[in-house]
Amino acid sequence: MVECCLVSGQGLAQALDSVRGAPPPLTTLRLAYCSSLKVLQFPQLRQLSLSLLTALTDIGLVAVARGCPSLERLSLSHCAHLSDEGWAQAAVSWPRLQHLDLSSCSQLTEQTLNTIRQACKQLRVLDVAMCSGINVVAVRRFQAQLPQVTCVQSRFVGGADLTLTL
Repeated sequence: MVECCLVSGQGLAQALDSVRGAPPPLTTLRLAYCSSLKVLQFPQLRQLSLSLLTALTDIGLVAVARGCPSLERLSLSHCAHLSDEGWAQAAVSWPRLQHLDLSSCSQLTEQTLNTIRQACKQLRVLDVAMCSGINVVAVRRFQAQLPQVTCVQSRFVGGADLTLTL
């Protein structure tokens, strides 16, 4: 684990993505090996923040989902390369998720909300602030379909400033 403590955010994102790709350069390979063995194999991990890991892609998200299935709190704010397709693959691994921060994930749409609604039945708090692909109507529909969600942060979604709290 000592080798992993100096991993940069971009290096971690590259390592997560290199799990499936063509052979990377030696430095990335060492990082990918370290990441896949140490970072991705925490089946009891309950809280994780990958916020501001701007290089994180769907491949990395799916790798994290498979290695950390017990997450209850996850923060992915400003991970602008995440898409609906990545969430469709990852969300099924997180049935225990209760708090999710997707703020400023600009590629996500209402489809991600539908995926989360179907897969993450224990969700209580969701932040989709600054997600330009999600509109206020989709947020309200999501809230109506999951009454156990007590707070949906959606500042500046579709040009509106909305926070639903029960």
